[in-house]
Amino acid sequence: MNTPQAHLVDDDEAIRDALSWLLQSRGIPCTTYANAEDFLAAWNSKLAGCIVLDMRMSGMSGLDCFDKLREQNSSLPVIFLTGHGDVPLAVSTLKKGAFDFFEKPLNDNELATRIEEAMELDARQRVASATVDSLNTRLSSLTTRERQIMELVLAGKFNKVIADELNISMRTVEVHRANLFDKMQVKTAVELANLLKPGR
Repeated sequence: MNTPQAHLVDDDEAIRDALSWLLQSRGIPCTTYANAEDFLAAWNSKLAGCIVLDMRMSGMSGLDCFDKLREQNSSLPVIFLTGHGDVPLAVSTLKKGAFDFFEKPLNDNELATRIEEAMELDARQRVASATVDSLNTRLSSLTTRERQIMELVLAGKFNKVIADELNISMRTVEVHRANLFDKMQVKTAVELANLLKPGR
């Protein structure tokens, strides 16, 4: 993953310079882009932080850039800037998933605070995503038999009952159960149930 930072996309050089200076003065790393095309060329799924995107730029608009990012499954929070905003436009962009919407002239410190909040949100989302990925990797390492035993363990059944249901020896159940717990990195059935609990 790249270093989290604010990605400032605005065709107004004065705005880019002013916001870049403001963010750096608050210890927020940032990279600037003169247009949406340059940003999309640099974008990849490992970019972290947030995007500050001018709504109206020469060439591709901020909204079109936003749509392209969503098509590429970008989850980076986006804060829109505009000098021509209105309430319906703000509501529309927020409904589409924008993190926030600011009209120029800006309250610089308020924007910087929202950028920090957007970057914190992105960091939390990345941790949650990594946790899900790790769990899925562990689940995919289970054999078919280990998955069968996992379902029966989660149903609260004892080894003897599992052995009878699967028509295998209790010793075989114990071996598969030990392998299952080892792969899932748990020590008990309760830990396993908690690990797989939805929305944990």
